[in-house]
Amino acid sequence: MLSDIAIAQRATLKRITPLAVERLGIPEEHLEPFGHYKAKIALEYLETLQGRPDGKLILVTAISPTPAGEGKTTTTVGLGDALNRIGKRALICLREPSLGPVFGMKGGAAGGGHAQVVPMEDINLHFTGDFNAIQLANNLLAALLDNHIHHGNELGIDVRRITWKRVLDMNDRALRDIVVSLGGPANGFPREDGFDIVVASEVMAIFCLATSLGDLKERLGNIVVGYTREQKPVRARDLEAHGAMTVLLRDAIKPNLVQTLENNPAFIHGGPFANIAHGCNSVIATRSALKLADYVVTEAGFGADLGAEKFVDIKCRKSGLKPDAAVIVATVRALKYHGGADLKTLNHENLAALEKGMANLERHVRNVREAYGLPCVVAINHFTHDTDAEAALIREKMRAQSTPVVVARHWAEGGKGAEDLAREVVGVIDQGRNNFHFVYEDDLPLWDKVKAVATRVYGAADITADAKVRAQIVKLQEEGYGRYPVCIAKTQYSFSTDPSLRGAPSGHTLNIREVRLSAGAEFVVMVCGDIMTMPGLPKMPAATKIDLTPDGKVVGLF
Repeated sequence: MLSDIAIAQRATLKRITPLAVERLGIPEEHLEPFGHYKAKIALEYLETLQGRPDGKLILVTAISPTPAGEGKTTTTVGLGDALNRIGKRALICLREPSLGPVFGMKGGAAGGGHAQVVPMEDINLHFTGDFNAIQLANNLLAALLDNHIHHGNELGIDVRRITWKRVLDMNDRALRDIVVSLGGPANGFPREDGFDIVVASEVMAIFCLATSLGDLKERLGNIVVGYTREQKPVRARDLEAHGAMTVLLRDAIKPNLVQTLENNPAFIHGGPFANIAHGCNSVIATRSALKLADYVVTEAGFGADLGAEKFVDIKCRKSGLKPDAAVIVATVRALKYHGGADLKTLNHENLAALEKGMANLERHVRNVREAYGLPCVVAINHFTHDTDAEAALIREKMRAQSTPVVVARHWAEGGKGAEDLAREVVGVIDQGRNNFHFVYEDDLPLWDKVKAVATRVYGAADITADAKVRAQIVKLQEEGYGRYPVCIAKTQYSFSTDPSLRGAPSGHTLNIREVRLSAGAEFVVMVCGDIMTMPGLPKMPAATKIDLTPDGKVVGLF
């Protein structure tokens, strides 16, 4: 069996400029190629599209992730290819992979099998440098902040109340908590600090929610980096940092155009994680795609309790986007794992474990249909050892929720293997049974917004926080940030904050451990459970298997 990277390296790619001209009608002068197979699209051209009608927006989400694998990105790519195969003008919108999971545990994030976006190695590694630009903009602000304090601290910043962290696009647990400015007076004032991963940076969130360069600069200026001794907020614009930060991001903010293995166009732009950030690709890319295609397939990170909720309550709320339907990706293997089956036995038919694990899928379907008001289709990403009896059981269970189930074979067959899924999704959209809505309203207090998500989406009984965190939330509410949506950072592996609780746990309590204001992104991050905004590497990192052959070919990437 060929690996994903081997399949990708055997693909015949089309040059990106003629592909963009022929398939999307983008004039050549508005393309900025990065080699032969990647290009950025000029914002000036994208602004000319605003008068066009929007296509239909399809959100791909999934059940709670497991070590058995689900294949959400793979399904997004396969569905996009399939829509094009059945005669629809379709475009996919994905997030850019972070080097943290590429070298850590998750591996690549460009799809898999015969449903991939290419050039796979470039996309999974440095790509067009967007993440580096975000990292530099974030760390420039950190450097200017410490420099201001060193040179007299005219703003009166309280070094005990600095909230801005540096970032790195790598899993490095040693940098979570550090001390900076050691070495004497020439190096500044020593203080505790720390690093987050780039995808958790507020700059990343702003980058993905901004609608223009002007909006980007305004949002960057609104970032709160800390507080004075009188507890007044200090913003990036107070440090005169936002102009230079915008300059660093002026090219990165242009959407990246690549292609699938079947030479269909794809946008890949921005990359916040859904377990610690809002988990969606950029608003600019999604909006532009809707003007260029009749159907746009996008994904939201991890399960429908995290990625889809933030797609709805943050991205759609801020941008005015409205999805027309959702696809919930599951695998028979993953559902058996949620039902308690051991990883080593997942290739064997086990109807009892599958039936028990269906609780996870059923809750995600119920959330999509009721909490978000979206019609949905369940896509079973097919594995070789799946049996007809297992597929029949899933269909039977979903029939009770009036939700269609389609077994899709795009991993093995590409777009051809997802044509039935494409037809089903188009049919669901054509029925027009869309009652899209948010989980909570803008005027609900911050505490109640978290409670709404916890009880309506996670199945929790209540939420808790210690007195210090409660006081922070009250203070943010009083300072006018109560109108912001909440971005809940928690484990992706469970509806609870305990990653070992599979299936659909209920009656648990969601504990808010930490609160972070993202004033530029205009949401409040609620950090729950043991989730880390700077992940660590596993015992056997994926990086140990990645190498370069003597003839310059990348191997072991995924």
